Parts: sequence; structure tokens; C-alpha cells
Amino acid sequence: MSDETEIIDAELVEDSETLLPAPPEQVPRPRFVVNQHTMLGPGELPPTAEPADPGWTDADFRLSPEDVEDLNQPDVADNTDRNRRSTLGRFRQWCAEQKPPLIADPCTTSTYTRYGLHLIRQGRAGEYKPDSVGKYMSRIWNEQPKNLRPDRDPFLGQLRTWRREWAKAGGEVDRAATATIGYTLRILGTVDESTNIGKRDALLIALAYSNLHREMELADMLVMHLRVLDDQIRIVTAASKTDQAGVGVPNTIRDRADLQQVRRARAWLAVLRDLGADGRRQPLFPSLSSTGHLRRYPDDRKRGNRMRPGTINERVQLLAQRAGVAYIDGRKVTSHSFRRGANTDMKAAGVSLTERNIAGRWKPGSFTADTHYDNPIGAGTNDPLAQVPLYGGPAHAAVAAARAAAGQQPPVEDEGEQP
Repeated sequence: MSDETEIIDAELVEDSETLLPAPPEQVPRPRFVVNQHTMLGPGELPPTAEPADPGWTDADFRLSPEDVEDLNQPDVADNTDRNRRSTLGRFRQWCAEQKPPLIADPCTTSTYTRYGLHLIRQGRAGEYKPDSVGKYMSRIWNEQPKNLRPDRDPFLGQLRTWRREWAKAGGEVDRAATATIGYTLRILGTVDESTNIGKRDALLIALAYSNLHREMELADMLVMHLRVLDDQIRIVTAASKTDQAGVGVPNTIRDRADLQQVRRARAWLAVLRDLGADGRRQPLFPSLSSTGHLRRYPDDRKRGNRMRPGTINERVQLLAQRAGVAYIDGRKVTSHSFRRGANTDMKAAGVSLTERNIAGRWKPGSFTADTHYDNPIGAGTNDPLAQVPLYGGPAHAAVAAARAAAGQQPPVEDEGEQP
């Protein structure tokens, strides 16, 4: 007999007892989800609350080294990326300087609110304006993990209060000057178009006005985006604030005798051919040295040989200063001034808001062109009250005569009028 004994889990019963069969294993039944949108074909079951396991493995969650490198690249324009990194750097430094230090990534609602109030206090002391603080805090909020973003409401409430205080105290949003067609031509008149730099700058300004370009749009243009015909130029804005996907917005610009876009475009393209920089995918506005030759940059420069948007703005300001119009109506001339000027001129000429939205690449239905980009020089001419006849003038006398002829009494205010 073996020393090893096998133990079996069992139950002793009498010979007369009958054993019941073991109950079947309980299999959970699926829970179906049905609502008013459910549509089922013949024999088709409704969807279940818990989707079937797709059978993912570790490989389905892994990125390649090249993927990681690409995802770590900025997904915005260079200047936007610089501003974002600068804002986040200041926020992280402030968090590190607190006692005890605070966690910046991700931050709590308390930390976010405290930093926002810190900026508002600095703004009240004259360091910032409400719009600037709002932009800084939006950048910080957008960089937080989506499922851990702080509550912005406490900060935004204080920002609105400060904004009202700031406006009542005479605060005004900084906006660029409005370079209408007269000022644009005056600035163009200072450009020495006998030089390579002058030919480039002249086309920059002509396009900035006639196609309502932002400086980044000009800086990112390629040679292939410009086509010159005898009486017009056809231009594609590769990407803009309202075209982040880079679909491209084409436009046809008729040549004007004052802006001379065709002549200036041909002159600049001839310079690019001479410099060997007229390839279709090369920058339309490359950086030039002081002698008018291509400026050389390290191979790893993100923008290649393109001009920086800031450089375009600096050139415009220099030319405006030479023309004696560094300021127009108390506002500083920038590269954005031509965009404002063209929109203002078009509105004065009766161009509809819909057409101006298309020309300036504003969103359909947007009122930005009227609320932020229409700035007539001086007081302007749009005064609805001017349509009311002067009291006591010829029009008033004619109305009074018509009332008398019809046997009507004059208005109450006419009776007993005192001089």
C-alpha cells in the first residue's frame, strides 16, 4: 500500500439518497444598450455596455524613436513657440521660488489662480495689460494635461474686474497704426528699388497692403505661391490663423497703377533668379545680407533661409521712420498697419463685410474686420446722427410748412420756444 494518499473532496450519502446534479456555471449575460438612435438589422443584437476586448498587445502602445522625435517638435509657428516657452518658463520659475515650492506641471487650481493674481497685481502696477495677462494664462492652461487642467473661473473673474477698472482709468488696447493707401505709398516712396534689398522690401509692402497679409504669412511664402501675369498676380497664402491645416487660400490681385504689384513682383523674381534662389519651394522672401546677397545660416536653422517675421516688422518700421510716418494718428506703424489700412479703405469704398472677411482671411461671419481693423484716420466720417436735419434749418422749415399746409399743429417743442 502506498504511503501517498489521494484526497478527494466528496460527500458521504446513504444508499437511498439521490444526488442532485451540480448547478451549471453562471455566465454573466451581456447588458445591451438601446436608445432612441439605435437601429438594428434582421438578427442583429444591440450594442453592449462593455465593448469587446480588441486584443491589443504591448506593440499597439509603442512609438518608434522617429515618432517620438517628430511629436516633440513644435506644432506651432516659431514665434508662437518662443512665446509659449517663455511664458511657461516664467510660470515654472515663479512656482519654484515659492515657499514651499509649488508644482507647475500639472498645477492645481490654487496655484493657477495665485499666479494669475500675481500677474494682475503686476499689471495694476503698470507692468502688463489685461489682454497680455489673459494670453499668458491661456498658454499655461493649454499646456496642462487635459484631464488635470485647473479651473480657470476664479482667475477669469478677477481678470474681468481688472479689465473694467483698467478701461475706466483710461486704458486702451495697443493697436497698430492704420496705413491707408496714401500712407502706404508714402512709405513705398522711401524704398530704394535700385538695390536687391529695396526690390524685396517694395514687394513686401505692396503685398502686405493689397493681400492684407500678416507678417508670418509673408515670411512663410514660397516662390511657388506667387504667379505673375500681365495685369494681375495670383497668390496663395499657405497658412493663416484661420487656416491652421495649411489648405491654402488663393487670391487674384489686379494690378494697380499706384501699387504696381506686377512690376515689383517681376523685379524681385528676377533678383531671385540672379541669386540662384528661385526654386519653387524656396522662400519668396529670403534673408539678405547688407550687400543684397543671400544670408548664410547654419544647416540646422529651423526657418532655413526665410526672413523672420520680426525682421519684416523691423524693416517696415525703419522705412516708415524714413518716410516721416513712424506714427500715424498717435499709433505706431508696424507690419500689421497695411492690413488695417487696406480693410479701412475697402470699407470706406463700400466693400461688404463678407468680401472683406474673404480678402483678409477672417472667419466667415466674423465682425473682427469692423470692430478691430476699421480705423479711419482722425475722427472718421461714420456718424449716423449727421443724417438728422439741423433744428431750425431749411429742412426743419420745410417740414413745418408741410405740417401747416396739412392743417397739423407744430410739434410741442416748437410752441413757446425760447431763443
